[in-house]
Amino acid sequence: MARVALVLGSGGARGYAHLGAVQELRERGHEIVAVSGTSMGAVVGGLVAAGKDDEFATWASTLTGRRVVRLADPTWAGGGAATADRLTAALDEIVGDVLIESLPIPFTAVATDLAARREVWFQRGPLIPALRASFAIPGLFTPAVVDGRVLVDGGLLNPLPLEPTAAATADFTVAVSLQGPREPHEPTSPARGFSVRRAEWTADLRRRFRRGEEDLIEPPAAPAEAPPAEAVGVRPDVRTSEVVSLSFDAMQSLITRYRLAALPPDVLVTVPLSAARTIDFHRADEMVELGRTLTKAALDDAGR
Repeated sequence: MARVALVLGSGGARGYAHLGAVQELRERGHEIVAVSGTSMGAVVGGLVAAGKDDEFATWASTLTGRRVVRLADPTWAGGGAATADRLTAALDEIVGDVLIESLPIPFTAVATDLAARREVWFQRGPLIPALRASFAIPGLFTPAVVDGRVLVDGGLLNPLPLEPTAAATADFTVAVSLQGPREPHEPTSPARGFSVRRAEWTADLRRRFRRGEEDLIEPPAAPAEAPPAEAVGVRPDVRTSEVVSLSFDAMQSLITRYRLAALPPDVLVTVPLSAARTIDFHRADEMVELGRTLTKAALDDAGR
């Protein structure tokens, strides 16, 4: 049996894969001695630290698309599209009113202080408010106010918080990133392109979103001659939530690569972006199983 420091990244509904990773670690007899997480990684990490992750997995498996919308609590004010009050209440029912410092496993939830433009590490105080601050995706969920700070999703600055576990007394570190490439050899270098007429741009964008998120990785076919640039002043027929989540994924993928280069874990589990959209919270069982499969392969490769 080995002592494991566990790092759980941000990525919305793909974060259910964290539950599968934890199941695989326990099945191999490993002991989790420290956990850090951002956004959905903080939610799962906090429940793991509290010993309530199995209850959460059972609850999540009952969610449907309609229930997810109700839990989000759509709103028209407050700096976001939804308040997530019902989701927070559901988490409170599962874990109860506990303090982070009293959890059986040391835990850190990472959020972002908008005004100070810096990370906030929650290692003391009530657990649920820390989780709410950590998963407040800008534009989707309203910000949280804790101790006078306006806080949003920790993934804005640190999608894979390896640093809080660096000093943990562990045999090895396992990090689960939810920002993997959609394809095995997805390019990361800049692409060259040129503008198109407004009507062409709008039609192409609508077509791509109708076909699915994965089609966004395919560059549009280039016309024979570059037309003159025109101002793009139309609003495409695309859901705002999809634009926000895809934009957030693009930013987090880049930051994650830099974080991993600076502080690589002993074992890295990578969940591809194509596994699920950020808002697919009704796909818990599928994502849990994927997390187990990917974690098993990563541990086998590392001889752990």
